[in-house]
Amino acid sequence: MIGSKLYPYLVLLLLLFASFKTTKVQAQAVDIGDISELKGTAQILRDKPYDANLKFAIQSNDEAITKNGRMAITFLDDSTVKLTEHSQLLIDEYIYDPDPSKSKMALTFGLGTARFITGNLNRIDKQNITLKTPTANIAIRGTDFTATVDELGRSLIILLPDALGLSSGEIEVVTAMGTVLLNKPYEATTVSVFESAPTKPVILDLTLDLIDNMLIVTPPKEEVVAKEETTSTQTDGVLDFNDLDVDYLAEDYLKEDNLEFTELDINYLDVNYLEDLLQVVDALAVDEDEEQLAPTSVTRISGTNFGQDEETQITTIISGGVLSMRRKVSESVRLDLDGGTAYTVILIQDGVSNTIKINGGSDNEITITQSN
Repeated sequence: MIGSKLYPYLVLLLLLFASFKTTKVQAQAVDIGDISELKGTAQILRDKPYDANLKFAIQSNDEAITKNGRMAITFLDDSTVKLTEHSQLLIDEYIYDPDPSKSKMALTFGLGTARFITGNLNRIDKQNITLKTPTANIAIRGTDFTATVDELGRSLIILLPDALGLSSGEIEVVTAMGTVLLNKPYEATTVSVFESAPTKPVILDLTLDLIDNMLIVTPPKEEVVAKEETTSTQTDGVLDFNDLDVDYLAEDYLKEDNLEFTELDINYLDVNYLEDLLQVVDALAVDEDEEQLAPTSVTRISGTNFGQDEETQITTIISGGVLSMRRKVSESVRLDLDGGTAYTVILIQDGVSNTIKINGGSDNEITITQSN
């Protein structure tokens, strides 16, 4: 009889104990770093999506997702991961211990471009730092490199130099069919599928600014389709349009989307520069003599800048002695020229004219006119 009276109280005590235990487990979650840089929109997925903000605490098993923004995460050992637009990074495991042999960092990079700047390598043993992409495993032995993964899972790995322009160390790119070692500044390899060997390492003629601006993966096609569907819906039922139903005062015609297209409106995500670099790396890997393919260091250009020029909307890169110029707004054009030859290029697209002189310009003039 007494037991039956005490039963409700016992149940209540058990519930309180379970609640206390759960709260205690949740409190054991350890902050392993925070968001040190943020531009645009990004999210952290944990038990639910959280809007990213500066100093947002990062924990193991967090997934960082950038949309139309960029984000940097700095860990307890001062390692930093910088993500460009449309990137996805999963922090599988991070353990920071005074004993470097017990510290560990394991990351999975699924999409986009990430620059990895490792901190004090003495704080985490090198063999305990790993990075996975859909097509490769990367053993980090260097201090600065980039990894780019496109929507097909293809990976481009580039070892970057240190502050003096020298090698920042070395990294191993491993697949089921082989291993490639990168140990020179701007040395790169690509992997198409995990069941194939990485391409032969080649040295690209790039700069850090060019890498930061160029290696942006095209956003998922679903977003584009959704936008197209929305547009088509708006054009349906034209005969049903009632001018009185529109509040023109409520519409802000000074919004960016309603202004005429300008240089600031160009969306470089529409251009798959990774595709171009993958082709460059594959082409360079075929040739056994990398010295012959090294681009000339005296190539000069005026009228636009190397990398992405926001004013002219022209992207210019040089690799293997080939100067490549691309411009895509309403029309698309690409020129591949000998980086050691003088040219004058006049590019006219929908009435917008740009004159570019290569190596001082010459009578060897190239004029391209495009219009809708």
